[in-house]
Amino acid sequence: MLTMDDLLGDISPERRAVWERLALARAVANALVAYRGTHKLSQRTLAARLGVRPSIVGRLELAEHNPSIETLQHLSRALGIRIALEVVPPGLEPAYLIDQASREGESVAADGARLLVATSA
Repeated sequence: MLTMDDLLGDISPERRAVWERLALARAVANALVAYRGTHKLSQRTLAARLGVRPSIVGRLELAEHNPSIETLQHLSRALGIRIALEVVPPGLEPAYLIDQASREGESVAADGARLLVATSA
């Protein structure tokens, strides 16, 4: 998985904080793009399946804002996918999402806290 350093190189602490904060948004965006690819759907068709405007799907795929719990629940119900989150405090290892291959995203905050996200159909 690409890291922020791979993509952006040496960056400011402010940009790093934004990258870390949007880990969930990126994981959901990756899951939606993968779902659309697997099912050969356009954003418009996926939006119809979700009962939302195509612009909503576009915004989710841009990963500029973290989705709400309600949005995650709606995506899970409508698409039949699992979305798992684990927030791990500094100094501890994940207890639930321990298989790295199943993770869509992982972000490590400056203080060492970690957010792990996994999705599956």
